[in-house]
Formats: sequence, structure tokens, C-alpha cells
Amino acid sequence: MTTTTSRSIAKPLWQQALATPAPEFPQTQLQILAGAIPDGLRGTLYRNGPGRLERGGKRVGHWFDGDGAILAVKFADGAASGVYRYVQTKKYQEETQVDRWLYGNYGMLPSGNLWECWGKSFGNAANTSVLALPDRLLALWEGAEPHALDLDTLATIGTDSLGSDLTPLVYSAHPKVDPISGYIYNFGISIGAQPKLNLYVSDRSGKVIKSTQTKLPRLTTVHDFLMVGNYLVFCLPPIEIQPLPILFGLASYSESIKWKPELGTQIMVFDREDLSLVTNFTTEPWYQWHFGNGFVDADGNIVCDLVRYRDFDTNEFLREVASGTTQTEAIGALWQLIINPTTDKLISCEQLSDRSCEFPLVESSQVGQEWRYTYLAVHKPNAVLSRELVGTIGRFDRHTNNLTTADLASHLYPTEPIHVVDKFDANRGWILTVVYDGNNHQSEVWIYDCDRLEESPVCRLGLPSVVPMGFHGTWKTS
Repeated sequence: MTTTTSRSIAKPLWQQALATPAPEFPQTQLQILAGAIPDGLRGTLYRNGPGRLERGGKRVGHWFDGDGAILAVKFADGAASGVYRYVQTKKYQEETQVDRWLYGNYGMLPSGNLWECWGKSFGNAANTSVLALPDRLLALWEGAEPHALDLDTLATIGTDSLGSDLTPLVYSAHPKVDPISGYIYNFGISIGAQPKLNLYVSDRSGKVIKSTQTKLPRLTTVHDFLMVGNYLVFCLPPIEIQPLPILFGLASYSESIKWKPELGTQIMVFDREDLSLVTNFTTEPWYQWHFGNGFVDADGNIVCDLVRYRDFDTNEFLREVASGTTQTEAIGALWQLIINPTTDKLISCEQLSDRSCEFPLVESSQVGQEWRYTYLAVHKPNAVLSRELVGTIGRFDRHTNNLTTADLASHLYPTEPIHVVDKFDANRGWILTVVYDGNNHQSEVWIYDCDRLEESPVCRLGLPSVVPMGFHGTWKTS
């Protein structure tokens, strides 16, 4: 008889952070657990992610389905305070009243009988990312308009159409802010008989001042894009969404996605001044969630990096995360693309690092321009990738092709690293990440010197309660 040790069947520690709905907490002074807050850290860290994955004893169908909750950590004068609140969407309020899921979402169907589900709209979970505007914070989700929140209290103001005439406004979770002009670029995919890619340009206030629509060859999903020099770059993965099962309430959005590598990856490049299509061609198949950054080199070629997956198994792994038990291996690695926008040609596609990673980011002032360092959330070298979430953060040096990582113990789980420029020294930077401690079931904010990730954090701050691992964040300077 074969025996199985308790170690081999034990659930990984990260699942504890997602097991129960995260409690909100009011504006609270944060305790410094170690080190000191850098004096040049003046502003607010915002993070978004699913805070609730269960209602009435029923789990969500996918990690992407959880209700969005925002963490804000404000730094000033060597101290920090934090607040954590759920976005008060229509979906959240109605489902809270009855303590059960009502709306369909990315990985789940609406509740009720088949005839009740037919044609019922998705519930906006507002759980993916944030955009800090001068007078409000936007909680972003893939399939609908954003929700506006108060920058300080995180009180929900309501949905925000950004002054656009498009109804409905589909505003994606990865807007790009031009560090020079302050203009904001984003997109959204309209679902229908003829799917369309909507492009938006907004001024600094968030108001949409220009938009266009481009027909797509099929209904697909795109999570991220690039603003590179005078271009906007999209990679449409070789997947196809079957709309009828969704429409008739027979399958969720996620279940209706089919991986079709024979379609190849479609690269679309737009002029970001007039939003016209510059080039459109197909190359080898891959899947990606996120770009890092890109620039236009001296030869006029687009050079960019992204986290590339062999196929769409990453979606199944993320579905399993919501249950607390994963078994699908999905390895994403950092790759570089070089695209000639005038000859419809992918000049090269090269893997830069063999470490499994996600959430590539650069310093905000370098978005769309030549850069050196890409910051990442990285799996540990010995991690069982079918069972573990990312376990450390790293910095990839494009000049040396060297990846430097922080030394985190096996019970610690960081989130996407956010780069912050020191307010008093533009040549100095800090990396902020929210870390879940699985041994003590608590969450902390860690601050690193961006040039010394391999050393201990310069400061650790305790949060009043567990903030589950989420997706994306941003920084707003005071």
C-alpha cells in the first residue's frame, strides 16, 4: 500500500489569504515593524484585487470573479497610514443584501434558472487595477466603465464615463500615461456580431478627448498593450471566444474561450496621434497577459518586452487559484520582441530570462521610452510551479541580462513591485510591495532600495488585517 505524507498533500500557505473574505479597515496609522520610512517617500500607494471569493458558502468560479477591494497606504513625514475598502459596485451592494452571488462574471454564470440567466449582464467586479487622477481614483475592470473613488477615504462615488459618448464605455485595466504630456491612452473590446477594438485618448483629468473603433477578425481577449514612441502596440492571442454559449447562459466567458494556435498571434500597431492602423500581421502563437515596456530604436524598430506563455494553460491555473488548490503548470518568462512597423515583420523574438515571472513594470517616467530595468514578481528557483504563486520580486537589467531577486522566505508571498522615485532625489528609487506572511497570517508593506533588492527591506509596515494577493497597483506622488 502506498502512503502519502501530510507534507505532500498540505495546501500551500498562500491559500489562507484567499480562504475567507478580507475585512475592511478604516484609516489607520501603520506600525513600523523594522527599519524606517525613507524621507523621500511622499505619496500614496494604491492596490486593487479580489478581496472576496466566497458568498453564502459558494466560491467564485475564477480568481478574476472576486469583488474588488482597494488598499491605500499614504506616506508623509516618516509615517504611514492605511485604509482598505471594497468598491461599492451595484453588483457588490445587491449581492451583499442577499448574501449570494447574483451576477455572472468571467468564470461563473448568473444564479437562477436558465431562463433567468439568458441575456443577463455581467457584474462589474472593479477588481483589476487603479488609475490615480488629480481629483479621484479609478477602480478598473476589463469589461465595463470604471468606478470613481475618493482619493483619501476610498469612498465609492459611482461609475465614471470619463466624458465619453460611447455607451457602454468598455475601459480596460492597463491605461498608459505619457510621462511628458500626461495624456492617458487606453482601449476596450466591444462584444457583438462585429467585435471592435476601441482606442481612447484622455487628457490629464481623465476626460476622453479622442476615440476610434477598429473591426477585429474574431471575438478575442486582450489584457494589455504598449505605448511606444508614436505607436500603440497590441498582440492579439490565438484564442477565439464562442459568444452563443455566453449569450444563452450555457457557459461562462472563461469556459467559452478556445485556444487555437493555428491562428497565430496577431500584431496590430496604431499611430497614437490619429489612432490609425499602421501595420497588422500574424506571427507564431503565444499567450500573454502583460507587457513590460518598449521604445523605438535608432532604426525605427519597436523594441519591447513581455511575459510570454506557451499556451492558455495560465487561465486554468488562475481559475484553480480561487479554489485554493492548483495543479496546472503555467510558466511565463520574460521575452523581447523587435517589430518593424513599416514592413509588417517581427524581426526577432528572444527569451531574456528562464525564471518564471509575471507583472513586469518600469519606472513611470520611462514608459514608452528606452529603459534599463524591468521589475517583476518572480517564482523561487525551487518552486513547484503547478502549486505556488510568485514568491519573490526581482529586477532584470537589460544591459547585463542579469536578474537580481530579493531573498524572501518560503512562507512569504509578495505582490507586483511598484517603483517610486524619491521626491528629493530623482536618481534614487524605492520598490513597494505588499507581502502576505503565511506563517503568521498577516500582511505587511515592504519597502526596498531599488538598487539593493538582494538586501533586507529598508522598512516593513504592519497592516491591520490580511490583504489578499491581488493584481495591479499604482503610486501617486503628494
